[in-house]
Amino acid sequence: MIALMKTNQVPTEERAYHHGNLFSALLDAAEAELIERGVEGFSLRGVAKRAEVSHAAPAHHFGDANGLLTALAARGFERFLQRQREFRLRAEHDPRAQLQASGVGYVVFALENPAIFRLMFASDRPDFDDPDLQQVAESAFDELVEHVRRVTKDQGSAKKDSTMMLDVAATWAVAHGLADLLASGRLNTLGMLPPKTRDRRISEIMGRIIPVNAKRR
Repeated sequence: MIALMKTNQVPTEERAYHHGNLFSALLDAAEAELIERGVEGFSLRGVAKRAEVSHAAPAHHFGDANGLLTALAARGFERFLQRQREFRLRAEHDPRAQLQASGVGYVVFALENPAIFRLMFASDRPDFDDPDLQQVAESAFDELVEHVRRVTKDQGSAKKDSTMMLDVAATWAVAHGLADLLASGRLNTLGMLPPKTRDRRISEIMGRIIPVNAKRR
């Protein structure tokens, strides 16, 4: 009887996740909460209920709702980078094809994860001064800059950094604009195509802007 009483006194989250990862489980529950309720309806209580843990568990790990959304955004950027890398692995190895593949991966990630995408790029709830989020967000931008740089170098163009950053801005604007329009259902002429055809069209659109050929300047 005493042993049974002691077992029952173990906190719910410790019993439920004795062999699992509570931190990851809370992030999974947070993503489900975000998808269903949006940022405005997001709450730690709702996350705890989904994860079937005590109400104190999310606060213990993340502090408050914004802390949890910050961690969720950081995980989103990790998946965002991975998705782009997956598309690059299937593309030709020349710099231009690699950059176009990254653009397709960017858009496809947004289509697959619209709620996370908006959290990452259109919400003021995540704290981008958080070291983990800051690091992975900067890595995403650094990869974009590096791939644009490789295309520029492949062209034999000696662009100044300030000029190259205009190419970076143009590339990012096109990829992000397509991602936002398609994830919002505002570009159905493209979004309603079969995935392979859609991705090919996205790559073609990206190819119209990347790289900006130095000879046209």
